[in-house]
Amino acid sequence: MRTYLDMAATTPTDPRVAERVMEFMVREFGNAGSRTHVFGADAQSAVNTARAQIAATIKVDASDVIFTSGATEADNLAILGLASEGEKLGKRHIVSTEIEHKAVLEPLDHLRSLGFEVTLIKPDAQGYINAQDVLDAVRPDTLLVSVMHANNETGAVQPIDAIADGLSGQNVFFHVDAAQTFGRLNSSLAHPRIDLISISGHKVYAPKGIGALIMKRRDNRRAPLKPLMFGGGQEKSLRPGTLPVPLIVGFGLAATLAHREADGRYKRCAELRVEALRAFGSLKPYVHGDDTRGILPHILSISIDGIDSEAVMVATKDIVAISNGSACTSASYEPSHVLKAMGVSSDIMSGTVRISWSHATETPPWEDFVNRLKDLQF
Repeated sequence: MRTYLDMAATTPTDPRVAERVMEFMVREFGNAGSRTHVFGADAQSAVNTARAQIAATIKVDASDVIFTSGATEADNLAILGLASEGEKLGKRHIVSTEIEHKAVLEPLDHLRSLGFEVTLIKPDAQGYINAQDVLDAVRPDTLLVSVMHANNETGAVQPIDAIADGLSGQNVFFHVDAAQTFGRLNSSLAHPRIDLISISGHKVYAPKGIGALIMKRRDNRRAPLKPLMFGGGQEKSLRPGTLPVPLIVGFGLAATLAHREADGRYKRCAELRVEALRAFGSLKPYVHGDDTRGILPHILSISIDGIDSEAVMVATKDIVAISNGSACTSASYEPSHVLKAMGVSSDIMSGTVRISWSHATETPPWEDFVNRLKDLQF
């Protein structure tokens, strides 16, 4: 059987979560918006519980949690939803980075077309953003700073605590895309200076199709977002539509489990990383990111000299499932914008593969994997 090693793209649903989801799909199937009977009331109660579960993991109020279809929608709502506030205040400048997910970069491109100015900070050669570079780019007309917590391709953890500290006292909104870190590095997400956080269920063993935008209060005020869709009063009128109660309930339980089991999960993923680096050591791989500066233990981005990433995936497809970049762009076969921003050479870029696992991953067939790659080198 193949070993699935593409957890950065999506995770399987935890069996405990799946059981709960099925319960609300089959037996507790009420519409949370139906207020005239017990089925609707029970559904609304389940949604409230899930909202509180998610909020508790990052020490925010349950009312701060706005359910969306995933982190991509949450990113769009956070960025595009602030546009009218920027226009009203004459603050039409945004600071972000060159290594953001397309769910951030493409909304920023749209704002550019509307006359906003966007400053993108370049990472260093290992994929890390310098917090001071971000802070130095902030101007009097800056509306928003948006920096991902950890990169989805390299696993490099970004200095959002230092950025949040540096923004103290400044009238600038701070958004963090935490799709890869929610449920793993929650302590940083609890920083009171972060205004908006995008999270996704399917990265943390919940079903696909559910996520949330966390809208914290600062000085007793939330970011004044405008909705992108219309047609109902759900989710503070920011995200209309019937709430997917089974998915929400599953997300709530998954968040609780991730928070409760975080230390054990981290330890297991770190053990697998040590195994992987040891196994690939004889191939002298180029490893993106730096374990001494902060790296997600379940993501390994490497390039083997002289071997193209497509050849790696073809040669090993019967034993492992891996990728050569973000799931949102890998189908296009275009060079990674993240690696480009890092200044990686074309040879290393074309040979880079991303290997990612979970705490539940059984020991992969590292020896077979490495032997397949050795065959490609000769």
